Amino acid sequence: MKTEIEKLNLEAIDDKIIAKAAAIIRDGGLVAFPTETVYGLGADAMQASAAKKIYEAKGRPSDNPLIVHIADVSALRNLTDEVPGKAVKLAKAFWPGPLTMIVKKSAAVPYETTGGMDTVAVRMPNHPIALALIAASGTYIAAPSANTSGRPSPTAAEHVMTDLNEKIPLILDGGSVGIGIESTIIDLTEETPMILRPGYITQEMLEEVIGEVHVDPGLIASDSLQKPKAPGMKYRHYAPKADLTVVTGEKKDVIGTINYLSHTGISQGKKIGIIATDETAGEYRCGDVISIGAREDEDAIARHLYGILRKFDDLDVDTIYSESFESEGLGQAIMNRLLKAAGHHVLQAVQEKKMKAYDRIIFAEDGGTCRAPMAAGILEEQVLNRPVEVLSRGLVVLFPEPLNQKAEAVMISNGLKSEGFMSEQITEEDITDNTLILTMSEESRQKIFELFPNVEKEDVAVLTEFVGDELEILNPYGGNLQAYGICYETLNKSIKKLVKILNEGEEKCQK
Repeated sequence: MKTEIEKLNLEAIDDKIIAKAAAIIRDGGLVAFPTETVYGLGADAMQASAAKKIYEAKGRPSDNPLIVHIADVSALRNLTDEVPGKAVKLAKAFWPGPLTMIVKKSAAVPYETTGGMDTVAVRMPNHPIALALIAASGTYIAAPSANTSGRPSPTAAEHVMTDLNEKIPLILDGGSVGIGIESTIIDLTEETPMILRPGYITQEMLEEVIGEVHVDPGLIASDSLQKPKAPGMKYRHYAPKADLTVVTGEKKDVIGTINYLSHTGISQGKKIGIIATDETAGEYRCGDVISIGAREDEDAIARHLYGILRKFDDLDVDTIYSESFESEGLGQAIMNRLLKAAGHHVLQAVQEKKMKAYDRIIFAEDGGTCRAPMAAGILEEQVLNRPVEVLSRGLVVLFPEPLNQKAEAVMISNGLKSEGFMSEQITEEDITDNTLILTMSEESRQKIFELFPNVEKEDVAVLTEFVGDELEILNPYGGNLQAYGICYETLNKSIKKLVKILNEGEEKCQK
């Protein structure tokens, strides 16, 4: 099937093009068209076979309800036998506009349109092309977003073409949409109306018209396993091709965490994308950075979100990291879409460490002949921004002992110095005001506090915890040479992270 695009002038809509599209709708076909929210994929809502074509073209699960679009408020009475009084008030306040109301369906509405539900979702769009198409078709148009199911919703005709080329006969091109995220959905079949999908019309705006309105607690949480009453409630939506992670926390911590994750990903050969704001875009040193807009301009953020996700598809990135946004007002809708796009993969930013200007670092373990000297040897070969004395000490050294032979062999094979090493017991004289003690285990850390009760707790840490790794450095004692080699590699990774922390993040990311 060849897909045609017909471009329309919003100031002077071509009636012939609208008539052509309306004929396709009446014949049970599909037409993509713009609304003020996103582009919709339309079919005759009153034809069961036409509704089925929407599911087929999108690859959409058939239990995911469709929104029925109308061109006149009076049409609501043909879609439900019970028009709630609150629906009348809301229609008067917000129609035409980005508000969808769920009501009990009439027998005239096929179950194929409602996803098997006894309710129907209805809205009157505020876009001249959409209204003209509905009126000319002489029916009501069921229309979810005009994209492949699960992908970012289309905010321009070219997005529709990317997803649905050769799957539908016609796309009406009305330019970029104005709002950029789908309509608010409110369920009026509940005793207290409930928002099932946040959008441009906020809870506060609704309550000014009809009083108390609840918000589904699952909107900014994991998807429910229950059968959905509203479009998009059950399935992952809006997802780019790359893995997306939303990073939350204080601004400086979010920036630091994303910079670290991006640098790590790039060093592993991955292509990284970052969703930033106008205020923070210049602070990211790695990857492809795209600003979504000024943080206080939530309208712009909503309008740009899906386009940016699709832009990262074009850039063929492997991973995307995004800042998070406020979860109130329109921000709630933005975060709802962002979290769904990320599959609810959220990462709390690591709090930035307040580093002392340490001039001595002591690696400590029980005997002091294996992991501690290997760690010290690795760090001595690194480049630090200021002079630091590096020592290796034991916590229980009855008499000096040479370096463990297998540890020595591993160090030599990696080009590290080991001549003349003898273990030494840690003493109070070793610990100055600017000494950082890094142990190999929590048990050793507690031993330090027993030996030196007056030592500052912030100056004693388990190496792996200090650098953000989850596991301790396993003791290879008694193992074969391979076990010592694995221990060395683990230490090497942790020491490299330690260097970044000690240098206070000044290491520049290489694009």
